[in-house]
Amino acid sequence: MNTSITTFGALKASGYESKSIKTELRDNLIAALQTGKATFPGMHGYENTVIPQLERAILSKHNINLLGLRGQGKTRIARLMIHLLDEYIPYVTGSEMNDDPFHPISRFARDLVAENGDNTPISWLHRSERFFEKLATPDVTIADLIGDIDPIKAANLKLSYADERVIHFGMIPRANRCLFVINELPDLQARIQVALFNILEEGDVQIRGFKLRLPLDLQFVFTANPEDYTNRGSIVTPLKDRIGSQILTHYSADIKTAKKITQQESEKMDNRTCKVHVPELAKDILEQIAFEARASEYIDHKSGVSARMSITAYENLISTAERRALMNNEKETTVRFSDLIGMIPSITGKMELVYEGEQEGTSFVAQHLISEATKTLFLHYFPKIEKLKKQEQETPYDEVLSWFFEADAFELSDEASEKTYTKALLGIQPLVKLLKKYQPKVAAIDTPFLMEFILWALVEFKQLSKKRTDSGVSFNDAYDSLLSGF
Repeated sequence: MNTSITTFGALKASGYESKSIKTELRDNLIAALQTGKATFPGMHGYENTVIPQLERAILSKHNINLLGLRGQGKTRIARLMIHLLDEYIPYVTGSEMNDDPFHPISRFARDLVAENGDNTPISWLHRSERFFEKLATPDVTIADLIGDIDPIKAANLKLSYADERVIHFGMIPRANRCLFVINELPDLQARIQVALFNILEEGDVQIRGFKLRLPLDLQFVFTANPEDYTNRGSIVTPLKDRIGSQILTHYSADIKTAKKITQQESEKMDNRTCKVHVPELAKDILEQIAFEARASEYIDHKSGVSARMSITAYENLISTAERRALMNNEKETTVRFSDLIGMIPSITGKMELVYEGEQEGTSFVAQHLISEATKTLFLHYFPKIEKLKKQEQETPYDEVLSWFFEADAFELSDEASEKTYTKALLGIQPLVKLLKKYQPKVAAIDTPFLMEFILWALVEFKQLSKKRTDSGVSFNDAYDSLLSGF
């Protein structure tokens, strides 16, 4: 589109045809589908579920309600919809409602077009400016969303309150020809939701007795959390009836997809003072923690566990390794299993605990989740550890356990240099042998992480014991804690 056009007459001469925002979205979606272009880039895990439903809703020109637990990307979906808009659209210069010069709806624009005709000045609005967002809170008023009478405007223009020109329009009229998102819709008071009825259905706006025919051109996207229906409010039935499509969002179905999301959202944190290598197993454990949390008896399932937990935990994981490298004046470092403890502050703030969880405490629950994730993934890499075995039965872990039985306590310091840390683990020959047998293709840089992973897993399966020391973690044979009590 030629954005150098500045008058209504030149716009008509160019052959430009105006269209509603819903038609605009539909046409651009059709073009994207026909060319194989991604319609909602970066929304991983929704390719066969949410995105097809969104596309059908847009093709049907529906207003949309995205219903799902926190951290499922509802607002992100709404923001991505601006990429399906035309890059620029023309509007009457000076209009506070982005009036289409072909179909002006405000008093200002109608009068200007009637007075100037083809000489009406035209400006251009970029799609990035066509996104409006409002978080629904109980204190939101009709004046905020729709508008109110402005006595100062009435006094300055010497108009009576019966003149529509004294109205100060709210966010919704000012978002004409734009995407308008209302987040957490159930938090909006019922009387405010009622005020949206006619806007959605008839295009009428009522402000303190005024009934204006304003056929606003809007694409509404609402978001809501199922928890809110019982805890804080609900979507009133008549409004719900006027929303064309309600689409359910969900969390990632597998670790692979969850890792894509975490990596995508954490890219901005990759610019570190030193190079931090993160083994794939560490990323898997981090995501498994979220999966364990969503199934945990300590955590409120209705509240959900946001994907932001994994993102912030990943950032803290790297920061833990980075801090140690800075203390040791190292330019490169690798995440260690013990660094997972550094994620706990990111985990505890993202959980809504049930009564049992409150009794145990957030720190206990976070460490419990790390423990459960460790046990789950250990069985993907190494043979199962039997709780009970026959007296003469051999297991793959016997040599490792014998080494700890005969050796003094083995300690790993939290702040040890890479060289010291790696040398200490490689000194446990049975552990090196076990790793080579069951994970022969592991990269050298990941070897220390997997070796420490085995030690922590053996502790979780009650084959070894561990305790915190002043400087790190001490591993001992399983009977050490019993003998120390005598």
